Amino acid sequence: MRLTIAAIGRIKTGAERDLLNDYLDRASAAGRPLGLGPAGETEIDNRALTGKSAESAALAAAVPDGARLCLMDERGKTLSSRDLAQTLGRWRDDGAREAVFVIGGADGLDHAAFARPDLVLSFGPMVWPHKLARVMLAEQLYRAVSILGGSPYHRD
Repeated sequence: MRLTIAAIGRIKTGAERDLLNDYLDRASAAGRPLGLGPAGETEIDNRALTGKSAESAALAAAVPDGARLCLMDERGKTLSSRDLAQTLGRWRDDGAREAVFVIGGADGLDHAAFARPDLVLSFGPMVWPHKLARVMLAEQLYRAVSILGGSPYHRD
């Protein structure tokens, strides 16, 4: 099952880009034997988009038919890393070909643009900078893959 982060805007060269690429590469390598991956991203250019409705419509258009959909939202459900791993494993075992994790722009997401998400996930009630939220999500995807693979990366 392919793992994709779909997000508004670009992360240019720098520390955040390096961290994001590192975690996506790790998730791809560790997930391959488990039927998870590759892990990647889709960046939506928002320079011509105005407002969260237009941004959300562009993000929704980037989600392939049949993909499992997770919206990242501060009002979403909080999961432990093990719970996220179990969710990914269940989606994979149910035959999903792709899981897309959507991160909106500065104003968040217009939930009306998305048919019915499989999960609305939060990193907690705090608001995180967009770049860091993307890196944190990539790390959690790698951590989930590691948990499913029995790697010692995650420690309870």
